[in-house]
Amino acid sequence: MLCAACRGSLVRLGPPWCALCGAPTAWPVARCRECAGRRIAFSSARAAIAYEGAAQPFVRAWKERGLRHAANLAAELVVELIAAPAADVVTFIPRDEGRYLERGHHPAERLARCVSRRWAIEQAPLLGRSRAVERQAGLSLVERRRNVRGAFQATGAVPATVVLIDDVYTTGSTCAAAATALRAGGARRIEVITFARAVR
Repeated sequence: MLCAACRGSLVRLGPPWCALCGAPTAWPVARCRECAGRRIAFSSARAAIAYEGAAQPFVRAWKERGLRHAANLAAELVVELIAAPAADVVTFIPRDEGRYLERGHHPAERLARCVSRRWAIEQAPLLGRSRAVERQAGLSLVERRRNVRGAFQATGAVPATVVLIDDVYTTGSTCAAAATALRAGGARRIEVITFARAVR
């Protein structure tokens, strides 16, 4: 899936970082320029790998070229680099039906399944889509937030502590909108965990 050289070149993310959104920082901060001034429903966000270099073609192949088993390697790296949180359940960003038909699989769901198995935490679908949204790629930050605002809803009672999984954290707009829906469903603490993160 990844040769030893490419795997070794992946940029692992670790502290210091923003305590809320997990953005790499020069020193530990409670909030950084990426999340300051925003109301964010999740309690923290962490990613294993920087979305750069070899991580980009790997993610594209995983998401767009049908390499479904890439989720196993992504989960392996997530578990290697991020400690298992104390949580009741692992869930994921719900799939977009149009993209699911194009791809034939849902990367976030596969990653959640692989991670939950390794952490021995129950995995369950807790969210659905309340409306269709445009693709986030190519949209500005403001457009991304507007695009996904109110796009998700809890599909039933939500446990108090939830791990929310997605493949890539770009601006946090999708995860923040999903976390808002989980809060409305009853969650008290939501920890976002992704395989990769865009670092600006």
